[in-house]
Amino acid sequence: MPPIRLADADAILDRLRPRVLFSDLDGTLVGRGGSLLAGFDGTPTLAAAKALLAAHQADLTIVLVSGRPHAKLHEVGRVLGIRDAIAELGTVLVVNGEVELLWGETPRDLGKTPAQALDRSGALGWLLDRYQGHLEPHEPLPQDRQGTILLRGQLDVNEAAAALADAGYPWATLVDNGRFNRPFAHLGPGRTHAYHLAPAGVTKATAARAYLERRGLAADDAAAIGDAPSDLELAEVAGVVFLVANGAWSLQDGDRRAVIVTESNAGDGWAEAVSALLARKD
Repeated sequence: MPPIRLADADAILDRLRPRVLFSDLDGTLVGRGGSLLAGFDGTPTLAAAKALLAAHQADLTIVLVSGRPHAKLHEVGRVLGIRDAIAELGTVLVVNGEVELLWGETPRDLGKTPAQALDRSGALGWLLDRYQGHLEPHEPLPQDRQGTILLRGQLDVNEAAAALADAGYPWATLVDNGRFNRPFAHLGPGRTHAYHLAPAGVTKATAARAYLERRGLAADDAAAIGDAPSDLELAEVAGVVFLVANGAWSLQDGDRRAVIVTESNAGDGWAEAVSALLARKD
């Protein structure tokens, strides 16, 4: 299904009763350098800040959904007035200050957290050896990362996930969480992606579904917005999914999901989506 322009999305949006917006952070709500006041190209803009204020005033709950660890999302959320979060691609769910780890299929006897289990099991080492020269850690395994391990590289995530299963790690998978703006020439001439080594059976949609159930909400009460393939998973549980314009590349040929693409990039596109949702709010 081809992407749907925001200007042509009335039939989809009019059936919503938006109460929750699951929102990606980097490249979606915030722009260059992780700034709320910068566009995708770094140009100063107040669009996202004004839209965030309007959302708060209209009681549209924003839930940050990100690959970032909970500790970092917590600090961002405090600044932005956002309480609830889905961190590390769904492996960490935060509702009303309560933090829950979602393990999926990862064995619990290998560590205190899913991330620790993925490292200790050998899955991380095996993956880095197999794709040497095409995959590397994006950061050392930090103390505050609980659910996933952040990597960067250029490879086919579906092939990598199948290879993990064949190697004896069927409970681990690799998830594409978007593209970097800066090049990493030593990893190849193409665009370098952020990947997460993550527990199989856990996605952003898994955590979003749990969030809605806890609040007694249905799909038509929720919308989602992002800029990466992992954000499209939220179509399973939200009434509508937006991609900001810089994330339109995430839609692949043959994708049957109805996805609305904003006219603008990052925070300016985020503001467009929020404006469309608030126009339908009771």
